[in-house]
This record gives sequence, C-alpha cells and structure tokens, in this order.
Amino acid sequence: VYTPGVASVSQLIADCPEAAWDYTHRGRRVAIVTNGTAVLGLGDIGPLAALPVMEGKAAIFAEFAGISAEPVLIDSKDPSQIVEVTAKIASGFGAIQLEDIAAPVCFEVEERLDEILEIPVFHDDQHGTATVCLAGLINALKRTGRRIEDCRGVILGAGAAGLAVANLLLECGIGDLVICDSVGAIYPGRTERMNPWKQRIAERTNAERITGSIDEAMKGRDLFIGVSRPNMVTPEMVRSMAPNPIVFALANPVSEISVEEAQQAGAAVAVDGRGMNNALAYPGIFRGALQARARRITPAMKRAAAEELARCAT
Repeated sequence: VYTPGVASVSQLIADCPEAAWDYTHRGRRVAIVTNGTAVLGLGDIGPLAALPVMEGKAAIFAEFAGISAEPVLIDSKDPSQIVEVTAKIASGFGAIQLEDIAAPVCFEVEERLDEILEIPVFHDDQHGTATVCLAGLINALKRTGRRIEDCRGVILGAGAAGLAVANLLLECGIGDLVICDSVGAIYPGRTERMNPWKQRIAERTNAERITGSIDEAMKGRDLFIGVSRPNMVTPEMVRSMAPNPIVFALANPVSEISVEEAQQAGAAVAVDGRGMNNALAYPGIFRGALQARARRITPAMKRAAAEELARCAT
C-alpha cells in the first residue's frame, strides 16, 4: 500500500510533473486563502477568527463538488506577503480560492498570482458573486421583458464584489451602468477615495456622467444591485426607478432593503443575499476548472456557469 511502491510514483512525478494530476489528489484539492480582513458581516477580524467561515466553505466544496479544500490562514495585510506565501504552497493544490480579503488588496493579489501560477486563481467574493448576479439577471430580464443591452443599471458598492459584478455585466453588454460607493457615483476625473481599479471602471461606465449620491443614481434605472451595507436603500428610492424594476439587495447578513419592502415599492423581481449567494456558483466552477485542468477561470467560463444556473432555476 505504501512502501516501496510509492517511490515509483514519486519518481514518475519527478520526471514528469504533469503526472501529479493523475497519480495524486492534487486535481481535487483547493487552497482557501484568507487574511480575514473582509469577513462577511464582520469585517476585519483577522485570519484565526475567519477560520470557521473557511471551514464552512470547505464543507460546501466537499458536499456539492467532491473537492477537498484546505483553509490557508495568512496573518498579513501586505499583498506581497500574501502572494509570496500562496505561491510557495500552490504546488500541492489544483486551484486557489481567495476569500474574505479586503479591497483593493484582493485585486492586486489576484492579478499577481494569476500571472505567476499555472493553476486557476479565483476570488470568490468577486467572481462567485458576479456569476450568481448574472444568473439571476438572465432570468429577471426574461421575467420583465427586457434585454440586457437596453438595461440601465446601478451598483451600490465599489469593493471586490461591486467591481467584479460591473466588469462581468459590461462583458455581457449591459446598456448603461453607474457604480456608487460611500462618496457617490464614480465618474472619470473623480479624485476622492479613488484607486486604480475604480479609475479603470470609471472609464467604462456612467455614460450620463452622474456625480450625485445613490438616490440620484437610482432614478429611472431598471436594475439595482447592492453589495454594500444594511439599510442603504429606501422604498422611495425603489419607487424612483423605472417601472417594474429589478432589485438585487445582496448585503449580508442584512440587505440594503428587504425583499418585502422592495416588492411593496414596485419591484418586479427582488432578492437578497440569502437567495442569491455565491455558494451557488463556486463549487461547480472549481470542479469544472479542475476536471478540465484549466490554467485560469475566464469570463467565458463564468458566463457559461451563469447560464447553466439560470437554466436550473425555476
């Protein structure tokens, strides 16, 4: 079972590293990397306090995708240290899931790891959220008789989730999109509380150059996506949107506006972060990427996952 036979497998991998995909568990193992700086509903609580959340993610991987996932806790807020540690342990895993790392550090970490590693790196808070948002939007557009290219949307929250959702919706051809943060609408030339990733998205959004707050940005819009903080949206703000609007209020554990309030204010489709959760997306995305031995998880893969999730939903 173990010795001396195991040596022949090790020698094979030494001669041909690709053989590890066939002769070890690497292709079913994911590292869940966190520094605990953006834990859902709790914020910066550190890596050890984040461990229960990471173990919950690992349980989801095991139950829904047959994947072994190992929490990797990194006690640092320095993106270079997170990248270095992750890169050094990566050879034992088939993919890296970044989890609960605050923006903008998460953007730099993902971009740098994606450049240097030969396995997929996927920040769940960004791309898992974006995938389920697109899945929900596909069905909500059908239900309200809209096309995505005619849809005018607004996103509240310009952190990891908000910018990833925006990028995926732009990839899918949304008609117009405004992104708001705590300062207000993001637009080219804004200087307050900006970073390179907000600058990039500013050049691709807000065609009307809105400069006001979220309540102004929501007026006349077909779609609202909230990935921010509790109770940021009032019924009056929903009523100011286009007729039969779509409201995805995804802040957890308390949403920007409750489903009931949004519906009473005229929303044709309303959902919160319990009904639209990234746990619907990432187990299958990782399983598919591992089975395909993908080098990275692409926008096309996220779109394909969203379309399949939409097909599965009633």
